[in-house]
Amino acid sequence: MTVRFQSLKIITEKEILPAADYVFDGKTITAATTQSPGKDEKLVDCKGFLGSKGWTDLRCFSGEPGQEYRETLESLANALIQGGMTAAVLLPNSTPPIQSKSEVAYLKNHSDLLFPTFHIQAAVTKDFEGKELTEMLDLNQYGVNLFGEGLVSLSHSDRMMKALQYLQKFNGVLFDQSQDPMLALFGQMHEGVSSTMLGLKGIPDLAEEVAVQKNLEILRYTGGRLHFQTVSTSGALEHIRKAKQEGLAVTADVSIYQLLFTDDDLLDFDTRLKVLPPFRGKTQQVALIDALKDGTIDALVSNHIPHELDAKNMEFDHAPFGMAGLPTFIPALVKLSEKLTYPLLIDKLTNGPQSILGNQANEWDSITIFDPNEEWLFDEKSNASLAANNPYFNQSQKGKVKYLINQGKIEGLNE
Repeated sequence: MTVRFQSLKIITEKEILPAADYVFDGKTITAATTQSPGKDEKLVDCKGFLGSKGWTDLRCFSGEPGQEYRETLESLANALIQGGMTAAVLLPNSTPPIQSKSEVAYLKNHSDLLFPTFHIQAAVTKDFEGKELTEMLDLNQYGVNLFGEGLVSLSHSDRMMKALQYLQKFNGVLFDQSQDPMLALFGQMHEGVSSTMLGLKGIPDLAEEVAVQKNLEILRYTGGRLHFQTVSTSGALEHIRKAKQEGLAVTADVSIYQLLFTDDDLLDFDTRLKVLPPFRGKTQQVALIDALKDGTIDALVSNHIPHELDAKNMEFDHAPFGMAGLPTFIPALVKLSEKLTYPLLIDKLTNGPQSILGNQANEWDSITIFDPNEEWLFDEKSNASLAANNPYFNQSQKGKVKYLINQGKIEGLNE
């Protein structure tokens, strides 16, 4: 089926192009060469909509296998669609962990027929204990190129060094949410005035900055490729910025919600805002925005960590970290566009993450089209995720996905 998207404004990494027609021929998307639609073309009115190459989320969690009550692969796929994503990296923190060929085979068999393209991140150490390394070379033979501890920081220096050395054998990428576990011990939120007022143990900036600096020193020694996930402090950004200037193969991403919330938003003990890394202060938020602009940060992520209702419905210091970020990702992007331009934001969802994954596709075979002005109610009925641990739940939102194309598959035409 040939589809013509009429009067669509395409966002590139440099600009928003004037409205024009684009044609999907079943495989690729190209600018229309004729003004008049063909006889067999399905026409889709996209006036007022924005589009770009398909978006990639480098950090999202599926409870399957083992924790399907939090999120299944199918419900995660639906949440990714709602968030405008055509591809995503799965965290390895399921039960059992993604650490052997059997778990990888399970994920592949259960995700191949779903709409988004899933990239599997496998564990670096068995059961995330920081001790025995997984069979990374064997896992790579099974198609895995990304390794990390997901929700757990790889704090063991020798295992970090060994992992970087092993991954160079197949140009693999080590993902890490770097944080010194002892400096962050028992921490519940960002260490600052708000944590003092609330009487909660804080997680200092130092916990992230020390870990990032240490891991960069290991990278200098070993070589390899290292990707920092959900960076949140100005000190860590400065270390990464200098490492890039030296030519180290280092990249970084940030959670989109880190750019919209600060620790002041936790003053009413809303457990839905208890995330890791924690929401920092306004100064750190400004530093993150500057790092997006200067290229220190390469990608935006949802950091989608769904939880069942009971898990968050308890005292703040007993509630788990995490926020179900995908269902309101587009409204968050629309809010953020007030501070940053769409071309910059879209670059961090397309070229940035694809480069980290090592993909340099020449053909345009995926697309995300959204309406930045459509208002809708985010509630139990509209939520595509199984989880509702999101601060915007039961609130009106602005910005909604309209159409997606990925690997020949189309979403949205039946609405």
